[in-house]
Amino acid sequence: MISRRNIRVKVMQTLYSLSTLEATDPRPDPVKSLQKQFDQTRELLVFLLWSLTEMGRQVESYAHRKASKHLPTAADLQINTKLAGNEILWEIQQDKTLSPHLQKDQTARKASADLLKQIHARLLESEHYILYISKPERVRSDEKKILLQILNDHLVGYQPYEEWLEDHFSNWEDDAEAILQLLTQYLQKPGKLSGKKEGVSFEQLIPADKLAFGKELLTTVLDKTEHLQSLIIPKLKNWDPDRIATIDMILMKMGLAELLYFETIPPKVTLNEYIDLAKEYSTAQSGQFVNGILDNIHQDLVRSGELKKIEFKKS
Repeated sequence: MISRRNIRVKVMQTLYSLSTLEATDPRPDPVKSLQKQFDQTRELLVFLLWSLTEMGRQVESYAHRKASKHLPTAADLQINTKLAGNEILWEIQQDKTLSPHLQKDQTARKASADLLKQIHARLLESEHYILYISKPERVRSDEKKILLQILNDHLVGYQPYEEWLEDHFSNWEDDAEAILQLLTQYLQKPGKLSGKKEGVSFEQLIPADKLAFGKELLTTVLDKTEHLQSLIIPKLKNWDPDRIATIDMILMKMGLAELLYFETIPPKVTLNEYIDLAKEYSTAQSGQFVNGILDNIHQDLVRSGELKKIEFKKS
């Protein structure tokens, strides 16, 4: 599922994008810029689901081409199209919450046409596909199993496809784990993504509470940026603030904003999150650097009584 870590990454990326603008550039609405980051997550999820349904269409097209040959052989006329009738694939295509999004963004799908034909050719020769079509009956567990095998072995587990995703979806590396978890859940019961329990739909993929957290974190960092810098800069000692990596400064501001203004998030959670983000998205030394600065400020805030946190008990 989409986690707060995913949200923090998108806030970080939005702040970084805003920081690269020249003074003369038009200033986009920050919240709308963040929403575009969330939209990319949905577009990636929809594309992966479309890729799965495309495998069923590839089977049908392949069988039709073989049967339409001038002199088809007996084998040409007996191509197995069981995958095209996979009941879970049909449920995906009939999901009314997904169908509007399947009609959008055709550009990436057209660009992937040759790659998906290549994947289909590999699929036809795979042992799990041959085993699947050898069984005339349809068993729900088998229907799901073959789709997960296609997803994990022939799509995201196939290097050319993964490289294609990296080239066409800049958020692939950031969102991959969460998206694959959502996909696995969705294949268990297509349509569940819009279930009331999670309050999630393809239209609003990010749960309302996490969406609110992301918007509040973004606007807080922007609104309080001068105060946040006034606490960070004195801790830099011999470091020139202008030479600090932009991502490091953004992460320190975000972490400090959480410490000061998000009273239900335990300080330890905040510190650990931003150390990890600094390690992953900045330099090799950034984790230790960000940790040192934030921890130092945290201790000052505790001593001065400025840190206001609500004791948080898990339900």
